[in-house]
Amino acid sequence: MAGPVEFFTLVDEQGAPIGCATRAACHRNPALLHRVVHVLVRDAAGRLYLQKRARHKDIQPGKWDTSVGGHVQPGETTEQAARREMGEELGIHEQLPLVYRHEYLWRSAVESEYVTTYAGVFAGDPQPAPDEIDEGCWWTVAEMAARADELTPNCREELRRYHGELQP
Repeated sequence: MAGPVEFFTLVDEQGAPIGCATRAACHRNPALLHRVVHVLVRDAAGRLYLQKRARHKDIQPGKWDTSVGGHVQPGETTEQAARREMGEELGIHEQLPLVYRHEYLWRSAVESEYVTTYAGVFAGDPQPAPDEIDEGCWWTVAEMAARADELTPNCREELRRYHGELQP
């Protein structure tokens, strides 16, 4: 049995709301630009936590991705969405200090996203939600560079923006 229909707010290239569409429509029509958030969670040693996307996901299943990634729900701020997604995906519910990093447009053959990225340091062990994530672990820059072909294209773009060119 299918779940409830999920709606996303559509935005223009400056991020201003212009309408709404279903998740299914947004994930098959790159003309429908919608808001998403990413959170880059690192530890005190500077390693970055990456998640392996669940195999049932409709976009990039089974690929390694940013620590947290999700859609901004109608009426949410990007920071509210980032905190909600951290809780849902990694079980991080405490109020971590989040630092705004950047915004950019991400386009692929199947969808277009207006991405807002935050970063934060977490001292514990994330608890990935098995319905969202197949696995997760801490990566060094050298590990990410050596295994870049296992990362989603969007994750590679985030890492380029965050770390510069991925070189060990």
